[in-house]
Amino acid sequence: MPHAIFVACVWALLRADAFSGHGRWGDAVPHTLAGIAGAAFGICSCAAVLGLLLHPFQIRAVRMLEGYWGRWTATARLAGVMVRYQRRRRRSLEAIVPEATVLGADLPVSADERDPATPPTESPSERGRRAATAREWARADGAHRLAALPPSETLLPTALGNALRAGELRAGERYGLTTLTSWPRIYPQMSRPLAAVVSSARDTLDTAVNLCYSFSACGVVSGAAVLDEPGMWWLPAGSLGAAALAYKGAVTAAQGYAHLMHVVYDLHRFDLVRAMHHPLPDREGEWDLFQRISDALADRAADLPYDHGRPGQAETGGTA
Repeated sequence: MPHAIFVACVWALLRADAFSGHGRWGDAVPHTLAGIAGAAFGICSCAAVLGLLLHPFQIRAVRMLEGYWGRWTATARLAGVMVRYQRRRRRSLEAIVPEATVLGADLPVSADERDPATPPTESPSERGRRAATAREWARADGAHRLAALPPSETLLPTALGNALRAGELRAGERYGLTTLTSWPRIYPQMSRPLAAVVSSARDTLDTAVNLCYSFSACGVVSGAAVLDEPGMWWLPAGSLGAAALAYKGAVTAAQGYAHLMHVVYDLHRFDLVRAMHHPLPDREGEWDLFQRISDALADRAADLPYDHGRPGQAETGGTA
């Protein structure tokens, strides 16, 4: 669907001859049933081919919106500016959360803080409780937004990148596993219901990213086509607005996907141990075992015993 939107946009602009001056917008859509059917077939066919051509670049497309822009000098400088903005944003959240926590319910409310809709008969204690509730909501919102961000030293330039990085740096690390290296190994161990949910969340993220690209491309192409028609400037403006909405949806989908990554490690980290044929640890030895597995996955020497599930066949030690 995202590719069909772009193809349909270009097709309509070409039919209206919008690139050659003032467009004939009445001709943008066919007036006969056969023409509509032919147009639908052509748009779907072109969109399918475009989708197949671009599918191998899906991961790179997501990473571009995440903010991995270090390959070019100009984008690397822009990334530095945006990372500094993200750090200021994080520091402001860090300041809001403890401040709202310190403020108590018995603090007085000044006349400037008073809600104009507050009845004059409301007692000071009631106003204090209501103000404290508002502060608590602000603290909870700040804490929620702060939890969705990675540590300051690992921030990326964009909200999408930070939403995904928060999951990539915390999901397995809570147990001693490095998420980036262990995720491809733990993914096949998921139960079918959870795998379906994770796959759906990833599809939602990819769709939102593709919609963002498609609407952005529509905005650029339509902007070039109607540059000399001020009455049609709503077309690129609407396309760019839809792109911004799609990006916001991608950030929300990324936060949900990152949460599911946490769930995968909560439920299936010991399935990963079994799949790698290591003995299951007790609570005291869990962190040490997962750190050693992370070392092995990073091609570092790690003393890991094997357990192949056959009596008398378990190895008591070894270097992976």
